[in-house]
Amino acid sequence: MKAPFRGPGQPERLKGVELAPGIRAIGGHAGGRVHAYLIGQGTELTLIDTLYETDGRLVFQELRRLGHSLSDLKRIVLTHGHRSHLGGLAELKRQSGATVYSHEWEADIIAGERKAQAVTILPRRPLRAYIPFQVGLALGFGKHPPCPVDETLVDEDEVGGLSVLHTPGHTPGHLAFYSEEYGVLLSGDSIATWPKFDAGWPAFNLNPQEQRESIRRMASLEPKKVGVGHGSPITREAADRVHGLVQR
Repeated sequence: MKAPFRGPGQPERLKGVELAPGIRAIGGHAGGRVHAYLIGQGTELTLIDTLYETDGRLVFQELRRLGHSLSDLKRIVLTHGHRSHLGGLAELKRQSGATVYSHEWEADIIAGERKAQAVTILPRRPLRAYIPFQVGLALGFGKHPPCPVDETLVDEDEVGGLSVLHTPGHTPGHLAFYSEEYGVLLSGDSIATWPKFDAGWPAFNLNPQEQRESIRRMASLEPKKVGVGHGSPITREAADRVHGLVQR
């Protein structure tokens, strides 16, 4: 086992959930039930999203628990430019030197050069996400520590052993990721299971028509498991449940 490293602060007691060999969910206890995903084994790790906490403590904790050093984290990939998923980015980048990836459309938001597109201030589903998430995005509050994007991704690229899917709707540059080997879909905020199972959080979907098309595309993959941005991963009847979103 590699020597442990010291992360900032006092990390919470949290154990990741393995969706497949080398695909692990991290997070889920903070407000909004935010998840990130650690991909890979050995000394070549990829992190999909970085959770809400700006000190990266949950990621540090999971790396340490698995016997990894920060130098094993080679890539940090962002599904989109919303605060919930960008919190730990700058600190993780600073300590690991990992290459940061996103879609081109999201890159200047992640770098702090442009605000994420606002949503309506009027209460919309899900109401449990109204404060602070919807209000914060509507008013431009809750800034994340900015971090430049090193490289951009497009549809059908490959990163960390996963296929890249451009899945606009939630945001124009939203990305999802798919492991054909294991049938695992990482949907980002295109699909949510908290506070209920839905095609993301409707109040936050900027283009409902594009969102429907993205859900239809993800359903066509017939995923065996789905890791979502908010809520617990779907580990049973995943394909049927995603098809159910298409039929609504």
